[in-house]
Amino acid sequence: MSKVDLLQGTLDMLVLKVLSGGPLHGWAIADRIQTISDNVLSVGEGSLYPALYRLEGRGWVESQWGQSENNRRAKYYRLTKAGRKQLEVERETWDRLSLAIAAVMRSA
Repeated sequence: MSKVDLLQGTLDMLVLKVLSGGPLHGWAIADRIQTISDNVLSVGEGSLYPALYRLEGRGWVESQWGQSENNRRAKYYRLTKAGRKQLEVERETWDRLSLAIAAVMRSA
């Protein structure tokens, strides 16, 4: 199956969702999205890190330095309380949007 470009605005939601499972460093976030999507979604560094900085600036994500699995210094990101609330907003919006798109696609 070929890779699919993310719809504008969905990357933030996906990052928040992945981080709801616990703190991860950047590469692990991208890898988790790719793995969960069965290799359909791929997030490059050029998209991921600006999204993480944006989410951190909005107070939805916090970061701190730590050691990665391969003993390298890595910045770990975690969801804040405000980020958990925003994830619910994003989820509700996505549910409405996906139902509306499905309705249009089913129409004659």
